Amino acid sequence: MTAPISNQLPRSPAYLIDLAREVLLTEARAVEALAQRLDESFPKAVQLILQCRGRVVVSGMGKSGHIGRKIASTLASTGTPSFFMHPGEASHGDLGMITAHDVVLVISHSGESDELLAIIPMLKRLGAKLIAITGNSGSTLAMESDIHLDASVAREACPLGLAPTASTTTALALGDALALALLDAHGFSEEDFALAHPGGALGRQLLLHVSDVMRTGTDIPSVPQQVYLAPALLEMSRKGLGMTAIVDAANKPVGIFTDGDLRRAFENGVDVASTSITTVMHRSPHTITPNRLAVEAVEIMETHKINGLLVVDEQGVLVGALNMHDLLKAKVV
Repeated sequence: MTAPISNQLPRSPAYLIDLAREVLLTEARAVEALAQRLDESFPKAVQLILQCRGRVVVSGMGKSGHIGRKIASTLASTGTPSFFMHPGEASHGDLGMITAHDVVLVISHSGESDELLAIIPMLKRLGAKLIAITGNSGSTLAMESDIHLDASVAREACPLGLAPTASTTTALALGDALALALLDAHGFSEEDFALAHPGGALGRQLLLHVSDVMRTGTDIPSVPQQVYLAPALLEMSRKGLGMTAIVDAANKPVGIFTDGDLRRAFENGVDVASTSITTVMHRSPHTITPNRLAVEAVEIMETHKINGLLVVDEQGVLVGALNMHDLLKAKVV
């Protein structure tokens, strides 16, 4: 019989906090026990996948299936080609996705999932290698696998002891450990990670270079070091970056003049028509090269509390400029 719906909390807030804390601690203890229990099966599983000439096919039923989908996604995004196959669909044609060059990673807390057991004979006939993550080392899946990873738990975090909670947490943690061990073994880099995540913030931060966001050509605010303050103000106004570079005859920056410098100049009563720009500019301005990551430009600006940056090539010649607004527009910050 279904309990009537109520807008009132059935328990006190203190009781609910205590219950939530116990759930978290139970799951944390399960993961800690898993870490202490790791044995030679783990590096053997890593080695088996490293030697795999195909892909890692992850499968699981019910809650284990949801965990499997996440593990497959993590593997794929960290350098190990992988996909999830539903065990029910596998028996109706999806087994055709698997080849003898693949490694199949099956997840089942009991190790006795009927849907997984039904496809084991076919996997063996295909010649695919099998890694099982179960909570029962004596289960059929554990015994039939090439490598078994023990994800057993002392108890579930569910107060009824029924809903998969601690067991799914340990399976997920073990899958993450496997994926990251493989990431390390592959020498997977930040750039590799960004290539797999081009649409997200991580991709933008790791793929965008200064050359992708900087102003170039006639959009660069720049004046010769011989000019007075007035032409520099006009250049700042035209280019709209809140600054201008001051360059020598070789187009190398010798200084920078910003909106902040302009306010200070006016406070000091400086005559814009007769004051040389070199007397009010900041010498030795902060610069960056075009090949650096755009996120590094953000770090320089935040460290030195500046809003603009000049871009120079390897010879120190001015080739670009950017400000914080450009980086915000590119969604680097």
